[in-house]
Amino acid sequence: MNRGRIRRRGMRRRMIFALPLALGTWAAAAFWLRPPLRQAPRRMDALPRPKGPLKTFHLGHSLVGRDMPAMLAQLAGHGYHSQLGSGASLADHWNGTVKGFAEGNAHPAHRPVREALESGDYDAVIFTEMVELKDAIRYHDSPAMLAEWASLARKARPEVRLYLYETWHRLDDPAGWLQRIDSDLRALWEDQILGPAILQAGDIRMIPAGQAMGAAARAAEAGQLPGISDRHSFFSDDIHLNDLGNWLVAMTHYAVLYHRAPIGLPAHLTRADGMPATPPPADAVRPLQELVWRVVTGYPLAGMSKG
Repeated sequence: MNRGRIRRRGMRRRMIFALPLALGTWAAAAFWLRPPLRQAPRRMDALPRPKGPLKTFHLGHSLVGRDMPAMLAQLAGHGYHSQLGSGASLADHWNGTVKGFAEGNAHPAHRPVREALESGDYDAVIFTEMVELKDAIRYHDSPAMLAEWASLARKARPEVRLYLYETWHRLDDPAGWLQRIDSDLRALWEDQILGPAILQAGDIRMIPAGQAMGAAARAAEAGQLPGISDRHSFFSDDIHLNDLGNWLVAMTHYAVLYHRAPIGLPAHLTRADGMPATPPPADAVRPLQELVWRVVTGYPLAGMSKG
C-alpha cells in the first residue's frame, strides 16, 4: 500500500513539473506558427513622376463629392469619372447596395465602377472608405474590399496607380477631431486597411488628405493663415467640405498624383456645376499650398518621387 501511494505521488509530481514545460513548448510553437503581421510598410517605393495628365477614377462617398474631383481636374488638366454614394462603404459599392446612388451619381462625370475599372481606361484609381472607420473595418471588411477593388483594377490594367484617400471623422467626434486624425492614420488607415490589402493585392499608396486638413486646422488656429480662423472654415457642416476644404483636398490629391508642388496653382476654380467656387483668402493661398507640399513629401506611404 505504501509503495503504491509513493508511486502515485511521484506520478503527480512529474505531471505537475511536465505541465509548464508542455505549455511553454506549445506557446513557442504558437508564436512561430502564427500568421505574419499585416501592418502597412513604413515606406512605399516611389512611382515615376507622371509625364502628363492622368485619367482618374474616384470611388467613394460624399467626402469625395462632386466638386473636389472637378477642382482637381481643373488643376491637372485631366479627365475623370466617379461613383459615389451616401456614406457608402467599399463593400456597398462591391455589392451594389449603395444608399443615395441615384442622387449621388446624377452628374455627367459618373461612370459605373465595374464598367470603368474593367475597361482599363484609367491611369489612376482613388478609393476611400466610409466613416466611422472602425465600423467599416468591423462590419464591412474594409481591407478585403479594398483588395478586391485593387485586384479588379489591376487585372484590366496591371500598371494602374492605386491610392487610398485618407479622410477624417466628424468635427464633434467625442474622441476629438484632431486626436482622431493623429491616431487613426497608423492604427486604422495604415495597419488595419492598407497593410492587409497590400498583402493580398499589391501596392496601394495613400493620399494623406486627413493629415493635410489637420495641419491646416492647426495652422489656422495658430494664426498662421490670414483670413482663416479655425477648422470650421474648411467645412459646410460637421464633416462635409465647403469650397475652401475642397480646394485644399484637391491640392493634396494633385501633389500626390503628380509629384509636383501645388505652389502657384490657381485659387479661382469652378464647382462641378460650373458655378464659381469661393476662393481662399488671397494671403492664405501660398501658405496653404506650401503646407500641402510639406505634408505629402513628409509622408512615406504617398509614393512620392524625388526626381
